Amino acid sequence: MALYTLPELPYDYSALAPVISPEIIELHHDKHHAAYVKGANDTLEQLAEARDKESWGSINGLEKNLAFHLSGHILHSIYWQNMTGPKDGGGEPLAQDGVGELAEAIKESFGSFAGFKTQLSKAAATTQGSGWGVLAYEPLSGRLVVEQVYDHQGNVGQGSTPILVFDAWEHAFYLQYKNQKVDFIEAMWKVVNWQDVARRYEAAKSRADVLLLKP
Repeated sequence: MALYTLPELPYDYSALAPVISPEIIELHHDKHHAAYVKGANDTLEQLAEARDKESWGSINGLEKNLAFHLSGHILHSIYWQNMTGPKDGGGEPLAQDGVGELAEAIKESFGSFAGFKTQLSKAAATTQGSGWGVLAYEPLSGRLVVEQVYDHQGNVGQGSTPILVFDAWEHAFYLQYKNQKVDFIEAMWKVVNWQDVARRYEAAKSRADVLLLKP
């Protein structure tokens, strides 16, 4: 039985236009994200077969594949929820919109919203090859950090919880923005769903001792 399934989009293909075209959303979700779901399930089956046969010659590749596909599935699942239509999303998180705690956490962690916005934009736009820019809750310090994620799983602090993700793989933008990744990242700020980001922040913050560093 497959453990992972492709989540449905929380909006139709045209909901994020003109920031992201319907064609990109359809291909990105129905083809690329679906491939990560299939890859994770297929790799789990291959690992089960390796255990049954006690055949471990390909263990390094299988473990890497599992991390790659599972992380791709998780990040994309967050990505779709992190966005909403341009009429409802974007701008800056503000207390009057019910996301004051997130806004304060961003200010405390980065000095200002402008500083945070620039750091996440630069992290996403300058990722070498394929990757993501990620705002994550880091439980050891209780602060927010920006991570520059290579592929789907590399260069990530252990235990950190992603709450806002910018997909900087070419399949996320090339059909519309060509090789202008910076333009795509700047446009992404128009569709950020701060309500979703705030819910993720509150959930991550409420999970006490997630790293189990104390007996």
